[in-house]
Amino acid sequence: MGGSKNKIKLFEERQVRAVWDEAVEKWWFSVVDIIAILTDSDSPRRYWSDLKRKLKAEGSQLYENIVQLKMEAADGKMYLTDVADTEQVLRLIQSVPSKKAEPFKLWLARVGRERIDETVDPELSIDRAVQNYRRLGYSENWINQRIKSIEVRKALTDEWDNSGVQEGEEYAALTDLMSKTWSGMTTREYKKYKGLKKENLRDNMTNTELVLNMFAEVAATEISIARQPNGFAESAKVAKAGANTAKAARELLEKETGKSAISRLNARNTRKIARKEDGGRDQR
Repeated sequence: MGGSKNKIKLFEERQVRAVWDEAVEKWWFSVVDIIAILTDSDSPRRYWSDLKRKLKAEGSQLYENIVQLKMEAADGKMYLTDVADTEQVLRLIQSVPSKKAEPFKLWLARVGRERIDETVDPELSIDRAVQNYRRLGYSENWINQRIKSIEVRKALTDEWDNSGVQEGEEYAALTDLMSKTWSGMTTREYKKYKGLKKENLRDNMTNTELVLNMFAEVAATEISIARQPNGFAESAKVAKAGANTAKAARELLEKETGKSAISRLNARNTRKIARKEDGGRDQR
């Protein structure tokens, strides 16, 4: 599917992994994530597995049309996942008794409309991201840094693309390499350190961590532009060189402050992050 982009959409503060397919201009949603929301099941994968068998036995067209796309899992790696488009999700809702059916239908309509609006005016996607972060309780200072980090990450992945790095596993490998270099932990280790599972690591970083991570990515982008690497192996050397600049900054900061720049704080400690990094002011 040409031009597919992975996203996280929110429904009642619950995450739904989604892919926007530019070729056909429609969203594909993770079925397991939807099942988890509709049923509140402790084991949505098992619920979906049982439902698939039932649909297959019934000769359901929904079962026949389910496809798989690679999506990021809780361990940060990309795995093939059952996905459904909007029409299929609506059929799925009919097969799952749920009080959330109507609100979810309205959410689907809104998501589709938002993507069309954002295609015409990309600033709308940034505005919506800001509103979502505010609703989740993040400080204004943190939000500003997070939005900037998205821009910085996009510049780096554009440079990787220009250098012939493949989206997916190679992107993930370079991201892990950079994280390990500047922070001392891979993405998976970093998430475990913060007590995270499925959550986005960057959404659980403090301002200091975000800035250091951005520094690594900005440096890697600039070095890549200067060196013009070709392919994954050469880009890996550039990625490590960029991350080493952030590592040096981190070590200097820790020497001057006498404390670690890496924090166990996560989004559940948003108030603590605001107090510690915004000078004790709640800037929501």
